[in-house]
Amino acid sequence: MREVPMLSETLTDQIEAYRIGPKLQKLRHEKGLGLAQLGEHTGLSAGMLSKLERGVLVPTLPTLVRISLVFGVGLDHFFAPEDAQPVCEHIPAADRLRLPVEGPDGVAFLFESLDYPVKGRNLEAYVAEFPEGASPAAAHAHPGVELVYVLQGQISIRVHGRRFDIATDDAFYFDAKFDHSYENTGQGDARVVVAITNERETHGV
Repeated sequence: MREVPMLSETLTDQIEAYRIGPKLQKLRHEKGLGLAQLGEHTGLSAGMLSKLERGVLVPTLPTLVRISLVFGVGLDHFFAPEDAQPVCEHIPAADRLRLPVEGPDGVAFLFESLDYPVKGRNLEAYVAEFPEGASPAAAHAHPGVELVYVLQGQISIRVHGRRFDIATDDAFYFDAKFDHSYENTGQGDARVVVAITNERETHGV
């Protein structure tokens, strides 16, 4: 079966939405194959493969099956929408901003968001620094849970009236819907990683 070089504008737009060509090119680069090498494995010419990658030709189903077998992927790999691809985001340390969080008596801690560029994230993560002698943070509550991991120093976390002392290399997990606050209760500055889910409670409703 020959490749179909001309299609209606509507059908072409629909096919282009799947970005089959770029997906094919990405697979080939990941395997370190040239067009001629891929042609040897698929029985297709390098010229045809080049046109497929550039979107000049639209592949037939048998052609996609041949290509899929070479790369060990299913046909759904080529027809999955772009938003089905893994979310990946690199956040360089130099791009982060340190922002203060005020407590009742001044700055309680400084924090840097570790995932601010990610849209629609279900998890928020921060690096927080608690200067020695800083005022306690104001108590607050929100849906979801928190996980705190202490990189350096010691902090105290109050949850619903209970105090927990968390030292270097300790981790602490708690239900964030209850009032909670943080305070540096050790010697020297304290640094922690805080991860917060955005999922609302679905049980017991």
